[in-house]
Amino acid sequence: MKKKKVCVLLSMIMTMTMVSLSGCGGSSGGMSNTANETPPMGQADSYTNNAAPSAKSADAADHATADGGILNSEQAAAEDVSFDMMVTNAAADYAGAPMEDEGADYWNTEEYNSVEEPGFKAVANEPLSTFSADVDTASYSNIRRMIEDGYSMEEIPAGAVRIEEMLNYFSYDYRLPKKDEPFGVTTVIGDCPWNEDAKLLQIGLKTEEIDFSEAPNSNLVFLLDVSGSMYTDDKLPLLQKSFSMLVEELGEKDTVSIVTYAGSDQVILKGESGDHKEEIIEAINALEAGGSTNGADGIETAYELAEKYFIEDGNNRVILATDGDLNVGVSSESDLKELITEKKESGVYLSVLGFGTGNIKDNKMEVLADCGNGNYAYIDSVGEAKKVLVEQMGATLVTVAKDVKLQVEFNPAYIKGYRLLGYENRALATEDFDDDRKDAGEIGAGHMVTALYEIVPVDSEQEIPETELKYQDGKNDTGITNGEWLNLKIRYKEPDADESLLKEYPVTEKDYTSEPSEDFYFAAAVAEFGLMLRDSEYKGTASFENVRELLKEVDTDEDDYKDEFVYLVKKLQKAAL
Repeated sequence: MKKKKVCVLLSMIMTMTMVSLSGCGGSSGGMSNTANETPPMGQADSYTNNAAPSAKSADAADHATADGGILNSEQAAAEDVSFDMMVTNAAADYAGAPMEDEGADYWNTEEYNSVEEPGFKAVANEPLSTFSADVDTASYSNIRRMIEDGYSMEEIPAGAVRIEEMLNYFSYDYRLPKKDEPFGVTTVIGDCPWNEDAKLLQIGLKTEEIDFSEAPNSNLVFLLDVSGSMYTDDKLPLLQKSFSMLVEELGEKDTVSIVTYAGSDQVILKGESGDHKEEIIEAINALEAGGSTNGADGIETAYELAEKYFIEDGNNRVILATDGDLNVGVSSESDLKELITEKKESGVYLSVLGFGTGNIKDNKMEVLADCGNGNYAYIDSVGEAKKVLVEQMGATLVTVAKDVKLQVEFNPAYIKGYRLLGYENRALATEDFDDDRKDAGEIGAGHMVTALYEIVPVDSEQEIPETELKYQDGKNDTGITNGEWLNLKIRYKEPDADESLLKEYPVTEKDYTSEPSEDFYFAAAVAEFGLMLRDSEYKGTASFENVRELLKEVDTDEDDYKDEFVYLVKKLQKAAL
């Protein structure tokens, strides 16, 4: 395809406040990218998704500035090329994207950590399964965005599919906490829809919801990415709407600071009272995108402010909003992990909100949230922003229990094999469960945690490979025939404590039912859909038809989010025909 050629001189010095475009006769000094160039690859422990083109902004001209810079329309006209295309190309180049070629697709440089699915474990060899609680929901809303954007099954990256985050996106009718308990625990066993030789164990944790007006005083630092890659409508403009909604929920007992970062960090507000809503929202709406992405400096400054305005027995939290595309300074996953792990010792929690398409670095955002004693959500719409920052504000901002770990001990008298669905990057060593130095997940007010296990009874025809042991015979321990199929142990710390507490919950044969609840059917449908998206080795008989049969057992009319899931299943099934 014939390209309209223009030579663009783009000054990208970090401290500059203008972007200038000028015509020139030769290529010397110019910078140009084409849609045919190979995009930069992700890190060794992640991969880049080039399956589908990212969406281009329909209003890129409004955001194609660098720290307030202005493009010269006369220069564009002199080059006989449309000003709109000139602006779009300049903004894309400044954000690290390829230059626009008429009719050409943009490269998609989104990055996700690869997922290694564990197989079935033999109870005779490994009777204990240990993992960290997880309340992140980013995977589901990101997958929803892909389906809405027309991705096929094959184009959705397997690394983007984290089954635990899909499950934890939804609400379930779990038991509420008893007195002096941080969470209620629900367990049920039913038949596994995609594996007739196994049962499905559902474990649910639920914390008490709170009225945010009755929550502890909050010291919030908004750490906002305003780099060049944030210029599109689904990034900075959506970020501004999202945080404006959050500010409307705050009051005089809350303190707000704002730090932005691009090539360098900048403090916009310091310790502003939460009842000064107009001033805070005005500061947010005045932000513009431009520059490279030095997130590490912003993190340092945000934590300094959080510590300066620290509230004893309060909610001290940094809320980071970004596409995760850090490209200056500390930017690798390992370095970010080290940085944020050090910062969490200050007692300040971290929430991460992901925005945008095309270049999001899901792997980096997940690491930041996991290591910063926080949670990770992906904001793909104003509706999702309302869910995370308004409807579930208590869960997002108020921690009820920290370093929450679960350990399941299976009784070989009844169970010969098991497999945990999801939580691959939350797995812990057996000895980590009792080690209070080992970091784990945080649970907020009103949060729910769901975990599913495929469990294989001893009389099942499914074979579970056992490891030959040299010094001991695992088969000698045949378990105790006391009716207990397994024992669930949960270890956690109170938000301001350093020593953990332990709760135990036996699960017996009485927990099995051939007619489980709607919660069970819905969770099973979500998990089966995730196995299909991931093209799991263990998907068994999973299919769209099976998922929809499970969903027929659920009344979703009163739950818009569950109803939307039904719609997404139908939409992807139709696209697959």
